[in-house]
Amino acid sequence: MQNGRQHQTGPTLEPLRRLIRSRLAALPPGLSEFILFGLKQAWACLFGGLMLGLIILTKLVWQPDWPLHRYDVLFLMALAIQITFLALKMETLEEAKVILIYHLVGTAMEVFKVHMGSWTYPEDALFRIGGVPLFSGFMYASVGSYMARAIRIFDMRFTHYPPFWTTALLALAIYANFYAHHYLPDIRIVLFAATVLLFGRVRIYYTVETTPRWMPLLLAAFFTSIFLWIAENIGTATGVWLYPGQRTWHMVPFTKLGSWYLLLYVSFVLVTIVCRPRPPGAPEIRQVQA
Repeated sequence: MQNGRQHQTGPTLEPLRRLIRSRLAALPPGLSEFILFGLKQAWACLFGGLMLGLIILTKLVWQPDWPLHRYDVLFLMALAIQITFLALKMETLEEAKVILIYHLVGTAMEVFKVHMGSWTYPEDALFRIGGVPLFSGFMYASVGSYMARAIRIFDMRFTHYPPFWTTALLALAIYANFYAHHYLPDIRIVLFAATVLLFGRVRIYYTVETTPRWMPLLLAAFFTSIFLWIAENIGTATGVWLYPGQRTWHMVPFTKLGSWYLLLYVSFVLVTIVCRPRPPGAPEIRQVQA
């Protein structure tokens, strides 16, 4: 317990948390905070990191004559991770709700995109809808999971945050454009401008240890889109999904950064349905994870 905050890692990992804290206390404050920032980021993206690790591992070891399909094992493992997080109290019920919402939203878009030939899933699976293996929804959900956990872990606060209805309209427009641009002109330039108009003044205040620090929300979204682009390259390199003409691996175009940047705003708005943004000075978020 520090500064009145309750740190939730679950009873199983609490001894490890205390050990890490004791080791960090012996380091210079600046170095300790830098390491702690990295550890908290890793904790926030634990679900997505485990999924990427499983994707890489199954690519390395999977054999075509094994009784279960690779995609089905990824789906079952994602379910097992989710159940384990909840059982060990490593994740809150609110975060699980975000994962469920995003899983449904992501799977719906996947079914449409695969139908339109935007990308394919080349392997067989029993758990699939419209050619889309169900584990793919968890890859989208991991983005929402990261955001919800990061907001709690870093006790994030937001200044100049726009009204919810305006952000919801933007998210709907972005999501609709992912479908509509197959039939109508692509309006992503307008959507980019809308993100700047709505969120250009928003600062994210986050606390690693005791001192609040801040970053423009637009910059945070851009940095996060880079990491998602890297994760997408891992997905195509391991053959989990393929773009048209990608019979041999090549780097995903940098233009995909724009798609991830826009999708992040859909993610963030979905997260704010269950984790409403709070300004500095508001009562503390219920639990902050160390």
